[in-house]
Amino acid sequence: MSATETATPPRTTSNSQTAEQSAEVPITSIGADCSALARGAAILGTGGGGDPYIGRLLAEAAVRAHGPVEIVQVEDLPDDAVVLSVAMIGAPTVMVEKLPSAGQFAEAIRSLSAFLNVTPTHLACIEVGGVNSTTPIVAAAELGLPLVDGDGMGRAFPEVQMVLPTLSGVSATPMALADEKGNTVVFDTVDNRWAERLARTATVEMGCSAITAQYAMSGAQVKESFVRGSLSLSVRLGETLVRARSENADPVTAVTEVLGGTVVFQGKVADIERKTVTGFARGTARIAGSGSDTGLEAVLRFQNEHLLVEVAGQVRTTAPDLIITLDAETGEPITTEALRFGARIRIVTAPADERWHSPDGLRLAGPRYFGYDTPAVRHDGTTSAGESTEEAR
Repeated sequence: MSATETATPPRTTSNSQTAEQSAEVPITSIGADCSALARGAAILGTGGGGDPYIGRLLAEAAVRAHGPVEIVQVEDLPDDAVVLSVAMIGAPTVMVEKLPSAGQFAEAIRSLSAFLNVTPTHLACIEVGGVNSTTPIVAAAELGLPLVDGDGMGRAFPEVQMVLPTLSGVSATPMALADEKGNTVVFDTVDNRWAERLARTATVEMGCSAITAQYAMSGAQVKESFVRGSLSLSVRLGETLVRARSENADPVTAVTEVLGGTVVFQGKVADIERKTVTGFARGTARIAGSGSDTGLEAVLRFQNEHLLVEVAGQVRTTAPDLIITLDAETGEPITTEALRFGARIRIVTAPADERWHSPDGLRLAGPRYFGYDTPAVRHDGTTSAGESTEEAR
């Protein structure tokens, strides 16, 4: 999302902005109403990223207790800024029942800061999708630090190394993990894939959910690797959905237009298989078509996030592009842990940041990495140009 001219008034996360302002003006602060941001981030979460309602409650409580959080645009960061990212890690199915403690977010930041012997100047979202758009707000409010309007993915992905900073050579570690019991651990690894392995193992021992501080970066590194305007886009998506409903317009169509995406299927959840394995919510959902899709079946395959959708036996879209499930009537995003038999949904696909379709991006988060023997298929049904060099893990 681009910055506006200086004559344009600044914007907060209140829901009183016009559609034109939502489209053009980046947010400048986050107040005690995070509903639009959480709703939009759940859309970008592609079914994963954790329960957005939980994240909203945590963020709103922190802002009420400590005051609003300042938002800084990526391009406004000093090159020598010290930026730390904070996120929840673990299985979304566990996060629904095992809530973090109030000081857990700031404790992860303090542990990493002490280990690195640095004083952070800014915090950031490493993953805008789902709960991890709002968890940094908790730490930023408590520590009194500004938050960067950007993230490392432009969506949600299930593994630690699956971020654009990895493509820029940024190390995920040293990394700190903190649990709700007061345990903290800091470790360093040889590469970001090892960071995922060790963090996942520690998270399982911590009860399959923990808070992590990671990807310490300079302002210059953030400018090189981050997706810009992610928090502003989340707010815009959330406001667009609510506005469409209030104007008796189709909220799914409105959201799809903002994303530049496509509605690829509509129907009713006919079967769902879901289980928590090695710290992930893995499963498959089968959707019986309705309306123009009557007689057809879609299959969603997910590992925390939706990674592949098939329509009538053909692969329609795969990661890294976004695969989003929305309530057919209200347009509300539905996470993989909230998918239920009988739910009427529409499946929307949308483009990811183009860097994900590079050969290195597909090796990091393409369908073959997740074990699917298929080329990477974009949201419009075409094969990704970087597909020829994608490798399975």
